Amino acid sequence: MDNDNVLTAQDVQALQPLYAAVVSALKEVYDPEIPVNIYDLGLIYELTINKEREVSILMTFTAPNCPMADQVLAEVQQGVEAVPGVTKCTIDLTFEPEWDRSMLSEEARVELGLDYEEDDYSKLQD
Repeated sequence: MDNDNVLTAQDVQALQPLYAAVVSALKEVYDPEIPVNIYDLGLIYELTINKEREVSILMTFTAPNCPMADQVLAEVQQGVEAVPGVTKCTIDLTFEPEWDRSMLSEEARVELGLDYEEDDYSKLQD
């Protein structure tokens, strides 16, 4: 393992404000079919920032055939790269595990009017 890439506790503390700013930028990107931002929808599976302030995002969509995928990816790229201090943003798309509504944040559930016990996914579909 290359120790130059391992973050120290000081690195993590120094990067925390940048991490929070990136999350805020992701919360500005909305799924075109569901009126909730992609972060609270649970579409961001992994978010990492290295010492060079390069952001790596592993994300998904609510459906593999999302017709607006290119637009959403472009919005994520532009939004994250616009965050002061970010030097680069790399986005990888995955469909494993497949997204389901259990990945919704509490804020998204409230916004969509869903209960935790509800098994009906139909409220998210037109």
